[in-house]
Amino acid sequence: MPVKIILIWDIAAERDREYFEFVIGEFVPGVQRLGLQPTEAWATMFGEYPQIQVALLAPDVSAAQRVLASPEWSLLQDRLFGYIKNFSYKIVVARKGFQF
Repeated sequence: MPVKIILIWDIAAERDREYFEFVIGEFVPGVQRLGLQPTEAWATMFGEYPQIQVALLAPDVSAAQRVLASPEWSLLQDRLFGYIKNFSYKIVVARKGFQF
């Protein structure tokens, strides 16, 4: 059963430009190389909610957990952490549309 890895974070102050360059140039291609398919990206424009939410599709929970435990994911995540704060994630059964 397909699952989504839902990633949530805020962009660190004064890092917007570098953050977007990293996400487009390295993070998205990196997760695709790991076998995950980016399906959604949401940005909060107003309110007291996390700034960014990204959904990555995996074929099943085992595949998602394997990717999240891999050294390649750790490297991508460590790089991402240089540009963000308040990171969290969860794995949920994939449904169409926006999921929290």
